[in-house]
Amino acid sequence: MEKSNIPIPKHINDFLDWIDVEKGLSSKTQENYRRFLEKFLLWLKKNNLQNLLPHQLTPDHIWNYRVFLARQSPTPHKTSLKKSTQNYYLIALRALLGYFVAKDVISIPPDKITLSRPDKEKIVKFLTLEQIDKLFSAPNTATVQGLRDRAILEAFFSTGMRISELTSLNKEQIKIKPDISELEVGIVGKGGRARTVYLSKSAIEWVGKYLETRKEDKEKPLFLNYSGKKGASRRLTPRAIEKGLKKYIIAAGLPINTTPHVLRHSFATDLLANGVDLRVIQEFLGHKNILATQIYTHVTNKRLKDIHKQFHGKPKSSN
Repeated sequence: MEKSNIPIPKHINDFLDWIDVEKGLSSKTQENYRRFLEKFLLWLKKNNLQNLLPHQLTPDHIWNYRVFLARQSPTPHKTSLKKSTQNYYLIALRALLGYFVAKDVISIPPDKITLSRPDKEKIVKFLTLEQIDKLFSAPNTATVQGLRDRAILEAFFSTGMRISELTSLNKEQIKIKPDISELEVGIVGKGGRARTVYLSKSAIEWVGKYLETRKEDKEKPLFLNYSGKKGASRRLTPRAIEKGLKKYIIAAGLPINTTPHVLRHSFATDLLANGVDLRVIQEFLGHKNILATQIYTHVTNKRLKDIHKQFHGKPKSSN
């Protein structure tokens, strides 16, 4: 490794090109990294460090920057940035240090930047299997719209897809053969990452019934909007699915804050509760980082706690 005579701010554009070409991150992610690093550049300028070279960056600099973030006020009504927000800025800086490592530029190792503990543990909302059954029974499958919506709900819970991934599906991707019990579907998810999702026997059954109503049309999307304006795209939008789900949630008497993402959470927590390895769930969900999948571990932890309380929480009788 060697020292660079280029100040840190002048490395930013090359870093953004690197995460584009080498890491394949989306343009939106690149924009976010640029925005988060602008805060670091502002801090450097305020402290007359805009000419600081990568090898001159010290742990004290990092600590002082963290203090700066902790004392930032996002609005006049808040005294400081949330710790989770501070972490976004630190993750961006850590990625920049990772770029230096990749380019053999001497600087602080990325793992020297630790993230702050969140103010509150993130609570994952999910439905029980009993609640899922109630939700699935809500659409009126005697109508084509109801049949479509039942197929959507089944596909959501079977695959754990994001709503944008589900609405992007095309009819040609679903090839259902007689007596098939499982169907693999290749999709391109967030960040352009390809993965395989799986339709269960129940999902295949309901998607198949829905496709039986589509034999005469030449429309490309898998799920159609039956109430759109004439001449408009007939592909069902995420907003339309969210609106329909809200109606079924109310009809089934389920928590009104249930969203399409809650079905994705329900898919993951059901797998975890049945002993599926976290790394496998990461692949199913299309998470790039295992840290994103670890939010589901609280389900297993709580389940173990409840079981322990059930069997060991009772006072022992004295002989």
